[in-house]
Amino acid sequence: MRILVIGSGGREHAICWKLVQSPKTEKVYCAPGNAGIANVAECLDIAATDIDKLLKFAKEKYINLTVVGPEAPLCDGIVDAFRRENLPVFGPDKSSARLEGSKSFAKMFMMKNGIPTAASRGFTEEVQAIAHVKTLFTANPPPKGVVVKADGLAAGKGVILAYNLKEANDAINLCFRGTFGDAGKKVIIEDLLVGEETSILALTDGNTIVPLVTSQDHKRAGDRDTGPNTGGMGAYSPAPVVTEKMFQEIDEKVLQKFLKGIKDEKLYYRGIIYAGIMITAEGPKVLEFNVRFGDPETQAVLMRLESDLAEVMLKTSLGRLNEVKLKWTDEPAVCIVMASGGYPGSYKKGFPITGLEEAEATGAVVFHAGTAIQDGKIVNSGGRVLGVTAKGANIKDAIDNAYKAVNEIYWLECFFRKDIGHKALERKQ
Repeated sequence: MRILVIGSGGREHAICWKLVQSPKTEKVYCAPGNAGIANVAECLDIAATDIDKLLKFAKEKYINLTVVGPEAPLCDGIVDAFRRENLPVFGPDKSSARLEGSKSFAKMFMMKNGIPTAASRGFTEEVQAIAHVKTLFTANPPPKGVVVKADGLAAGKGVILAYNLKEANDAINLCFRGTFGDAGKKVIIEDLLVGEETSILALTDGNTIVPLVTSQDHKRAGDRDTGPNTGGMGAYSPAPVVTEKMFQEIDEKVLQKFLKGIKDEKLYYRGIIYAGIMITAEGPKVLEFNVRFGDPETQAVLMRLESDLAEVMLKTSLGRLNEVKLKWTDEPAVCIVMASGGYPGSYKKGFPITGLEEAEATGAVVFHAGTAIQDGKIVNSGGRVLGVTAKGANIKDAIDNAYKAVNEIYWLECFFRKDIGHKALERKQ
């Protein structure tokens, strides 16, 4: 198979890395790719959102399967364009992509289909949003907090937890003053859910749904979940918070209801559905839906996959997911994100990265996200730069192996969390 992967992050590097292991894979292209992806695929000078150029390339090169990594081209309708040309593509169409592209649409979908989630309200006027949170925080008793969300795509940063009225007002102001661009023109305010979060990814072709192994992300920039929200600072798989009983409950209350919902609403969906779920005292509740692989969860999850990813993705895109049976290793995997100093705020680019070969010599895999080649050297070119990923006989070994590799890598002002996997260790202890 000739496969085109769209995107340039750590998620896409992990996908390309796994696809080239398939005996069915003849060639992998990646648009636009990055310095690490260039080691396993041919990178193209085509933006992930340039649908016309991507479609032209796929037709000229007789691409057998296109895999869409990031959410932006999905929300722009890339799947619709490829379907019109009868080209197999892994991902949902534009209408289905609203499950990530519009938090208000996702909420309506959940409420309509009985999927457990937090109560919420949407606002397009700042004054009305501020009046609403004032009503909430002056109630007796007041809530433990609220979550303020920019309605549209905000690269994983448009979600702010507010524990008092001032924090809520500040968060609303951030959205409406344009911090998140057009994504903040509408704001969703919802109840703060208390519990432990997990990431549930599942394949679906609209008729069948097949969950992947569990994982847990670390959204906050600082150790012990402090600091601002980011796109994700690390992940591990499996997530011990999801017991076998809890997994069955998530399947029944979330995944099966999701599948019924897309069938009832006749949505075209052949790809991955990602459910960010809070395990609360009342059971699992969905925080958000994403319509693509999570990042950095993908790096940890795909390290554990023993099945042929190329075959799995092709069958999903052809509506034959019922033929797929996934096989996994029991070994846990851990991904630690190394980021540029200042992320998720402003940061400097162009610093040479050292120690990459030494890190991989430990047995880890270094997935590139924000890297580029400059004057023959690999440099940082984004906020999240590397996803250093390793397996182990148990979760502690996997964490130790990943940090052993991380400690080989350096560039000026880089940073990483020192406690990835701490919740898993605490549960084991």
